[in-house]
Amino acid sequence: MAEIDVDALLPNGHVKQAVQDGEITQLTRGAGTQYAEAGDTFQLEGDTFEVVEVEARKLGDMTDADAEREGSPTLDAYKARMKRAHGGNFEWDEDADVLTYRFERRE
Repeated sequence: MAEIDVDALLPNGHVKQAVQDGEITQLTRGAGTQYAEAGDTFQLEGDTFEVVEVEARKLGDMTDADAEREGSPTLDAYKARMKRAHGGNFEWDEDADVLTYRFERRE
């Protein structure tokens, strides 16, 4: 267990605010870099969050429930958001290796 840099795991201010507000409780990133391990913590606006699970999976394994934890109402809405966020060169590749980080606010 270690305290990690919040800027490494959470890519921008919008995501940080959504985590702070409880709208995002999970984040999926490419598997090229592992940003945290289960048990690691990070600080955000004076609150401590703990990474409770890191799961290696394929992008195609994502479900509507995953999309909701990532702040989108459906998987289709999540896919559209990813295309907007990553620009015109982003393609949803069902076989892409990703890491999903689930985190909870500590009391």
